[in-house]
Amino acid sequence: MTQRFYITTPIYYVNGTPHIGHAYTSIATDVMARFKRLDGYDVFFLTGTDEHGQKVQQAAAAAGVDPQSFTDRVSADFRAMTDAMGVAYDDWIRTTEQRHKVSCTELWRRIAQAGDIYLDHYEGWYAVRDEAFYDESELTTRPDGTKIAPSGAPVEWVREPSYFFKLSAFQDRLLKLYEEQPDFVAPSSRRSEVISFVKGGLRDLSVSRTTFSWGIPVPDAPGHVMYVWLDALNNYVTACGFPDENAPRWPYWPADVHVVGKDIIRFHAVYWPAFLMSAGLPLPKRVSSHGWWVVEGEKMSKSLGNVIEPRKLVETYGLDQIRYFLLREKPFGGDGSMSHPAIVSRINVELANDLGNLAQRTLSLVARNCGATLPARGEATEDDAALLAAADALLAQVRVHIDRQTFHEALEEIWKVIRAANGYIDRQAPWALNKTDKVRMGAVLRVLVDTIRVVATLLQPVMPGSMARMLDQLGVPADARTFAALATRLNDGAALPPPQGVFPRYVEPAA
Repeated sequence: MTQRFYITTPIYYVNGTPHIGHAYTSIATDVMARFKRLDGYDVFFLTGTDEHGQKVQQAAAAAGVDPQSFTDRVSADFRAMTDAMGVAYDDWIRTTEQRHKVSCTELWRRIAQAGDIYLDHYEGWYAVRDEAFYDESELTTRPDGTKIAPSGAPVEWVREPSYFFKLSAFQDRLLKLYEEQPDFVAPSSRRSEVISFVKGGLRDLSVSRTTFSWGIPVPDAPGHVMYVWLDALNNYVTACGFPDENAPRWPYWPADVHVVGKDIIRFHAVYWPAFLMSAGLPLPKRVSSHGWWVVEGEKMSKSLGNVIEPRKLVETYGLDQIRYFLLREKPFGGDGSMSHPAIVSRINVELANDLGNLAQRTLSLVARNCGATLPARGEATEDDAALLAAADALLAQVRVHIDRQTFHEALEEIWKVIRAANGYIDRQAPWALNKTDKVRMGAVLRVLVDTIRVVATLLQPVMPGSMARMLDQLGVPADARTFAALATRLNDGAALPPPQGVFPRYVEPAA
């Protein structure tokens, strides 16, 4: 039976426009989904938009439209951005859909039946921008007296009737979860942060609001709408068909990986497992959080005017080039800086020169000197064997890094082989062998073709369009591009198409 794999992005909040942070999360998740599909898994990849809450209601009012019209427009923009990034998701969920309202209502009922919800009133500090409540100890005070949440959002004192979730009752169970499943939160720095937060003591969580109406109604409680995070987190089971456990997608639950930004780790690693424990549902296996991008050393903000629109990056540099840069430039869990020189360096040095030139040199020599057909392997020399062994070992190495979401290290392992292949072609000099030993020349070129094939196959999740073109030129049939197919050699003598460059160098536009 094929093993299932379920991966999600966070659903994106529709109070604003898509930016590079959203694109980064979606691309990283897409790379994992594509990798698992090529590795033989039955993958379900979910993304979508989070559309309720006070912030959305306010943004809609400011735009002069009703909330549903506002969310329809912004959700469509997020979907267009996601499509433009080459993200191959299986379902796009919106929290305003009827299926989600049914699912949230049932989750609430189960939590209530477990005795974990009670009515009281909420009084405390609330950040509309974060849709989150904060303890006094978490706040800082500006000189003008304004209190600020850890995220930088202003908070306001709120008092209103509210239903509460007994989060405090789950402290020990959560700590046990983190201890027994050390990979539940990644990276380790975020895990430590989550454990510290939970050990510091959990307070019961306000899970309904009465001061606005744009949300899912609390069952049997007129005037109350569900706290937006209870609503939003539940999307992951909604998409699997909850509460219908006979739904075709229910077997995908629990999720293998929730990919999230570091700013929402608390909601996913503390609140979400507690909700699921209360409702008697299985827990996700892993919450993997990533850092932020800064631009030329500055954090992105509207006031600075440096918020990056991902579609414009693609127009400037190319889709696969941007996908590669985002995963190559920084460790997934940490912050990273984005700059024009850094992007150009990755394109020109690593893509155009290291990989593109290697493939172009190899395939041009095959076209000119081997009748444009795939030469046969010869008796392997020590140099041949070393390069082929490195290529053969690559899948296992990359698989480990993908499973850990250490994408930059996966790419570095691949580039080690690319650099080794460039060293090999320079040492073996097949252009010189053409004059002295054509059989050996053919054997050298075949070692290179077989090595490039492995590299291009493993790079498909990151750069699907470019690697499809490279595999076309290597004569790899469309149905032989899975990882399992690497075990089968290409046929000697197969005709190869004329070689064409895959990665043009980036040239600065004329002033």
